[in-house]
Amino acid sequence: MVLILSGIIVMLCIKIYLLKSSAREIAEGFADRLRTDTNTLIDISSRDKDMRFLADSINKQLRILRRERLRYTRGDKELKTAITNISHDLRTPLTAICGYLKMLQKTVTSQPQARYLTIMKERTDSMQQLTEELFRYSVILSDDTDPATESVSVNRVLEDTIMGYYPVLSQKGIIPNVQLTEKQITAVLNKEYLSRVFANLLNNAVKYSDGDLDITLSDNGEITFSNTARDLSSIKVEQLFDRFYTVEAAHHSTGLGLSIARTLVERMGGSIDAEYEDNRVNFIIRLNEVL
Repeated sequence: MVLILSGIIVMLCIKIYLLKSSAREIAEGFADRLRTDTNTLIDISSRDKDMRFLADSINKQLRILRRERLRYTRGDKELKTAITNISHDLRTPLTAICGYLKMLQKTVTSQPQARYLTIMKERTDSMQQLTEELFRYSVILSDDTDPATESVSVNRVLEDTIMGYYPVLSQKGIIPNVQLTEKQITAVLNKEYLSRVFANLLNNAVKYSDGDLDITLSDNGEITFSNTARDLSSIKVEQLFDRFYTVEAAHHSTGLGLSIARTLVERMGGSIDAEYEDNRVNFIIRLNEVL
Protein backbone atom coordinates (compact mmCIF):
# COMPACT_ATOMS: atom_id res chain seq x y z
CA MET A 1 0.00 0.00 0.00
CA VAL A 2 2.80 2.33 0.94
CA LEU A 3 4.59 1.49 -2.27
CA ILE A 4 1.44 2.25 -4.29
CA LEU A 5 0.97 5.63 -2.56
CA SER A 6 4.64 6.42 -3.05
CA GLY A 7 4.33 5.56 -6.73
CA ILE A 8 1.24 7.79 -7.09
CA ILE A 9 3.01 10.69 -5.33
CA VAL A 10 6.05 10.32 -7.59
CA MET A 11 3.84 10.27 -10.69
CA LEU A 12 1.96 13.36 -9.48
CA CYS A 13 5.23 15.17 -8.81
CA ILE A 14 6.45 14.30 -12.30
CA LYS A 15 3.12 15.46 -13.76
CA ILE A 16 3.27 18.75 -11.87
CA TYR A 17 6.88 19.28 -12.95
CA LEU A 18 5.99 18.68 -16.60
CA LEU A 19 3.00 21.01 -16.37
CA LYS A 20 5.13 23.74 -14.80
CA SER A 21 7.73 23.25 -17.53
CA SER A 22 5.05 23.58 -20.19
CA ALA A 23 3.67 26.70 -18.52
CA ARG A 24 7.14 28.25 -18.53
CA GLU A 25 7.57 27.36 -22.19
CA ILE A 26 4.27 29.02 -23.04
CA ALA A 27 5.08 32.13 -20.97
CA GLU A 28 8.54 32.50 -22.51
CA GLY A 29 7.23 31.84 -26.01
CA PHE A 30 4.41 34.35 -25.60
CA ALA A 31 6.78 37.04 -24.31
CA ASP A 32 9.18 36.38 -27.19
CA ARG A 33 6.41 36.64 -29.81
CA LEU A 34 5.29 39.98 -28.37
CA ARG A 35 8.86 41.36 -28.41
CA THR A 36 9.76 40.23 -31.92
CA ASP A 37 8.02 40.78 -35.23
CA THR A 38 7.76 37.14 -36.28
CA ASN A 39 5.07 34.87 -37.63
CA THR A 40 6.38 31.89 -35.64
CA LEU A 41 3.77 30.53 -33.26
CA ILE A 42 4.23 29.09 -29.78
CA ASP A 43 5.28 25.45 -29.69
CA ILE A 44 5.75 23.30 -26.60
CA SER A 45 7.42 19.95 -26.02
CA SER A 46 4.67 18.65 -23.75
CA ARG A 47 2.15 16.12 -25.07
CA ASP A 48 -0.41 17.06 -22.43
CA LYS A 49 -3.66 17.82 -24.26
CA ASP A 50 -4.73 20.60 -21.90
CA MET A 51 -1.41 22.44 -22.16
CA ARG A 52 -1.40 22.03 -25.95
CA PHE A 53 -4.97 23.34 -26.03
CA LEU A 54 -3.80 26.38 -24.04
CA ALA A 55 -0.91 26.93 -26.47
CA ASP A 56 -3.26 26.64 -29.47
CA SER A 57 -5.69 29.13 -27.91
CA ILE A 58 -2.88 31.65 -27.37
CA ASN A 59 -1.68 31.09 -30.95
CA LYS A 60 -5.15 31.95 -32.25
CA GLN A 61 -5.10 35.21 -30.31
CA LEU A 62 -1.59 35.93 -31.58
CA ARG A 63 -2.81 35.56 -35.17
CA ILE A 64 -5.61 38.03 -34.49
CA LEU A 65 -3.18 40.41 -32.77
CA ARG A 66 -0.77 40.27 -35.73
CA ARG A 67 -3.55 41.01 -38.22
CA GLU A 68 -4.65 44.00 -36.14
CA ARG A 69 -1.07 45.22 -35.75
CA LEU A 70 -0.47 44.93 -39.50
CA ARG A 71 -3.68 46.81 -40.26
CA TYR A 72 -2.72 49.51 -37.76
CA THR A 73 0.80 49.82 -39.18
CA ARG A 74 -0.49 50.14 -42.73
CA GLY A 75 -3.19 52.60 -41.70
CA ASP A 76 -0.73 54.68 -39.68
CA LYS A 77 1.70 54.80 -42.60
CA GLU A 78 -1.05 55.78 -45.02
CA LEU A 79 -2.23 58.51 -42.64
CA LYS A 80 1.29 59.92 -42.28
CA THR A 81 1.72 59.91 -46.05
CA ALA A 82 -1.65 61.61 -46.55
CA ILE A 83 -0.84 64.31 -43.97
CA THR A 84 2.54 64.93 -45.59
CA ASN A 85 1.01 65.21 -49.06
CA ILE A 86 -1.88 67.43 -47.95
CA SER A 87 0.31 69.79 -45.95
CA HIS A 88 2.80 69.93 -48.84
CA ASP A 89 0.03 70.71 -51.33
CA LEU A 90 -1.26 73.52 -49.10
CA ARG A 91 2.12 75.23 -48.82
CA THR A 92 2.35 76.36 -52.46
CA PRO A 93 -1.05 78.13 -52.76
CA LEU A 94 -0.64 79.69 -49.31
CA THR A 95 2.75 81.09 -50.30
CA ALA A 96 1.20 82.54 -53.47
CA ILE A 97 -1.70 84.05 -51.50
CA CYS A 98 0.71 85.70 -49.05
CA GLY A 99 2.65 87.15 -51.98
CA TYR A 100 -0.46 88.60 -53.63
CA LEU A 101 -1.64 90.08 -50.33
CA LYS A 102 1.71 91.84 -49.91
CA MET A 103 1.37 93.31 -53.40
CA LEU A 104 -2.19 94.46 -52.69
CA GLN A 105 -1.09 96.14 -49.45
CA LYS A 106 1.36 98.27 -51.44
CA THR A 107 -1.32 99.47 -53.87
CA VAL A 108 -4.39 99.97 -51.67
CA THR A 109 -4.89 103.53 -50.43
CA SER A 110 -8.31 103.25 -48.78
CA GLN A 111 -7.98 102.92 -45.01
CA PRO A 112 -10.86 100.40 -44.56
CA GLN A 113 -9.52 98.23 -47.36
CA ALA A 114 -6.01 98.40 -45.91
CA ARG A 115 -7.36 97.30 -42.53
CA TYR A 116 -9.19 94.34 -44.09
CA LEU A 117 -6.06 93.35 -46.03
CA THR A 118 -4.01 93.48 -42.81
CA ILE A 119 -6.48 91.13 -41.12
CA MET A 120 -6.41 88.78 -44.11
CA LYS A 121 -2.61 88.84 -44.16
CA GLU A 122 -2.41 88.01 -40.42
CA ARG A 123 -4.82 85.10 -40.82
CA THR A 124 -2.99 83.80 -43.87
CA ASP A 125 0.40 84.06 -42.15
CA SER A 126 -1.01 82.12 -39.21
CA MET A 127 -2.41 79.46 -41.51
CA GLN A 128 0.92 79.24 -43.33
CA GLN A 129 2.75 78.79 -40.02
CA LEU A 130 0.40 76.02 -38.90
CA THR A 131 0.70 74.25 -42.26
CA GLU A 132 4.49 74.43 -42.11
CA GLU A 133 4.46 73.01 -38.59
CA LEU A 134 2.21 70.14 -39.66
CA PHE A 135 4.41 69.44 -42.66
CA ARG A 136 7.60 69.31 -40.56
CA TYR A 137 5.89 66.99 -38.07
CA SER A 138 4.68 64.59 -40.75
CA VAL A 139 8.12 64.51 -42.40
CA ILE A 140 9.80 63.69 -39.07
CA LEU A 141 7.35 60.87 -38.32
CA SER A 142 7.67 59.42 -41.83
CA ASP A 143 11.46 59.27 -41.62
CA ASP A 144 12.34 55.83 -40.24
CA THR A 145 16.09 56.13 -40.85
CA ASP A 146 18.52 56.47 -37.95
CA PRO A 147 19.72 60.07 -37.58
CA ALA A 148 23.34 60.86 -38.46
CA THR A 149 25.31 61.51 -35.28
CA GLU A 150 28.45 63.42 -34.42
CA SER A 151 30.25 64.76 -31.37
CA VAL A 152 28.33 67.95 -30.51
CA SER A 153 28.95 70.71 -27.96
CA VAL A 154 25.62 70.97 -26.14
CA ASN A 155 26.70 74.32 -24.62
CA ARG A 156 27.32 75.83 -28.06
CA VAL A 157 24.09 74.56 -29.64
CA LEU A 158 22.05 75.82 -26.68
CA GLU A 159 23.75 79.24 -26.74
CA ASP A 160 23.27 79.63 -30.51
CA THR A 161 19.60 78.66 -30.32
CA ILE A 162 18.92 81.10 -27.47
CA MET A 163 20.67 83.91 -29.36
CA GLY A 164 18.59 83.16 -32.45
CA TYR A 165 15.37 83.40 -30.43
CA TYR A 166 16.43 86.41 -28.35
CA PRO A 167 14.61 89.01 -30.54
CA VAL A 168 11.37 87.00 -30.41
CA LEU A 169 11.65 86.54 -26.64
CA SER A 170 12.38 90.25 -26.14
CA GLN A 171 9.38 91.18 -28.24
CA LYS A 172 7.22 89.16 -25.84
CA GLY A 173 8.88 90.85 -22.85
CA ILE A 174 10.76 87.68 -21.87
CA ILE A 175 14.37 88.11 -20.77
CA PRO A 176 15.69 84.57 -20.26
CA ASN A 177 17.73 83.79 -17.16
CA VAL A 178 20.42 81.51 -18.59
CA GLN A 179 22.71 79.49 -16.33
CA LEU A 180 25.09 77.24 -18.23
CA THR A 181 27.82 75.17 -16.64
CA GLU A 182 31.39 76.19 -17.45
CA LYS A 183 32.13 72.53 -18.05
CA GLN A 184 32.12 71.58 -21.71
CA ILE A 185 29.21 69.17 -22.25
CA THR A 186 29.72 67.01 -25.32
CA ALA A 187 27.32 64.36 -26.60
CA VAL A 188 27.16 62.07 -29.61
CA LEU A 189 23.89 62.97 -31.32
CA ASN A 190 22.27 64.73 -34.27
CA LYS A 191 23.06 68.45 -34.08
CA GLU A 192 20.06 69.50 -36.19
CA TYR A 193 17.70 67.46 -34.01
CA LEU A 194 19.10 69.01 -30.82
CA SER A 195 18.77 72.53 -32.20
CA ARG A 196 15.17 71.82 -33.23
CA VAL A 197 14.35 70.53 -29.73
CA PHE A 198 15.72 73.70 -28.11
CA ALA A 199 13.92 75.89 -30.65
CA ASN A 200 10.59 74.16 -30.02
CA LEU A 201 10.94 74.61 -26.25
CA LEU A 202 11.78 78.28 -26.70
CA ASN A 203 8.83 78.68 -29.04
CA ASN A 204 6.63 77.02 -26.42
CA ALA A 205 7.83 79.55 -23.83
CA VAL A 206 7.03 82.42 -26.23
CA LYS A 207 3.45 81.16 -26.54
CA TYR A 208 2.66 80.10 -23.00
CA SER A 209 5.10 81.72 -20.55
CA ASP A 210 3.72 84.32 -18.14
CA GLY A 211 6.75 86.50 -18.84
CA ASP A 212 9.74 84.60 -17.49
CA LEU A 213 12.06 81.82 -18.61
CA ASP A 214 14.90 80.03 -16.81
CA ILE A 215 17.29 77.88 -18.84
CA THR A 216 19.95 75.76 -17.14
CA LEU A 217 22.58 73.29 -18.27
CA SER A 218 24.03 71.27 -15.39
CA ASP A 219 27.42 69.57 -15.05
CA ASN A 220 25.87 66.18 -15.83
CA GLY A 221 24.40 67.43 -19.13
CA GLU A 222 20.81 67.80 -17.92
CA ILE A 223 18.99 70.71 -19.59
CA THR A 224 16.00 72.44 -18.00
CA PHE A 225 13.57 74.98 -19.45
CA SER A 226 11.37 76.47 -16.72
CA ASN A 227 8.72 79.18 -16.81
CA THR A 228 5.63 80.31 -14.91
CA ALA A 229 2.44 78.97 -16.51
CA ARG A 230 -0.64 79.38 -14.37
CA ASP A 231 -2.90 78.10 -17.16
CA LEU A 232 -1.56 74.60 -16.49
CA SER A 233 -2.96 74.36 -12.98
CA SER A 234 -6.00 72.35 -14.04
CA ILE A 235 -4.48 69.98 -16.59
CA LYS A 236 -2.12 67.08 -16.63
CA VAL A 237 1.28 68.36 -17.71
CA GLU A 238 2.05 65.10 -19.49
CA GLN A 239 -0.68 65.96 -22.01
CA LEU A 240 1.54 68.72 -23.34
CA PHE A 241 3.44 66.09 -25.33
CA ASP A 242 0.28 64.71 -26.95
CA ARG A 243 -0.18 65.41 -30.62
CA PHE A 244 -2.50 68.35 -31.39
CA TYR A 245 -2.97 69.18 -27.71
CA THR A 246 -2.98 72.90 -26.86
CA VAL A 247 -3.55 74.66 -23.55
CA GLU A 248 -5.81 77.21 -25.21
CA ALA A 249 -7.60 76.79 -28.48
CA ALA A 250 -7.17 80.54 -29.04
CA HIS A 251 -3.42 80.19 -29.52
CA HIS A 252 -2.31 79.88 -33.14
CA SER A 253 -0.68 76.50 -32.70
CA THR A 254 -1.19 72.89 -33.70
CA GLY A 255 0.26 71.72 -30.40
CA LEU A 256 2.89 69.74 -32.28
CA GLY A 257 6.01 71.52 -31.05
CA LEU A 258 6.49 69.53 -27.85
CA SER A 259 5.45 66.30 -29.51
CA ILE A 260 8.15 66.88 -32.14
CA ALA A 261 10.66 67.66 -29.37
CA ARG A 262 9.93 64.38 -27.56
CA THR A 263 10.11 62.38 -30.80
CA LEU A 264 13.50 63.86 -31.69
CA VAL A 265 14.96 63.45 -28.19
CA GLU A 266 13.86 59.81 -28.03
CA ARG A 267 15.32 59.14 -31.48
CA MET A 268 18.64 60.37 -30.09
CA GLY A 269 18.29 57.91 -27.20
CA GLY A 270 17.47 60.55 -24.58
CA SER A 271 14.35 61.54 -22.69
CA ILE A 272 12.30 64.66 -22.06
CA ASP A 273 9.84 65.02 -19.20
CA ALA A 274 7.62 67.76 -17.81
CA GLU A 275 7.00 68.61 -14.16
CA TYR A 276 4.61 71.14 -12.68
CA GLU A 277 5.14 72.73 -9.28
CA ASP A 278 4.24 76.12 -7.74
CA ASN A 279 2.67 77.37 -10.99
CA ARG A 280 5.86 76.59 -12.90
CA VAL A 281 6.35 74.05 -15.66
CA ASN A 282 9.79 72.46 -15.97
CA PHE A 283 10.91 70.63 -19.09
CA ILE A 284 13.88 68.39 -18.31
CA ILE A 285 16.02 66.93 -21.09
CA ARG A 286 18.40 64.06 -20.39
CA LEU A 287 20.66 63.21 -23.30
CA ASN A 288 22.27 59.88 -24.05
CA GLU A 289 26.02 59.33 -24.52
CA VAL A 290 27.11 62.53 -22.78
CA LEU A 291 30.92 62.59 -22.77
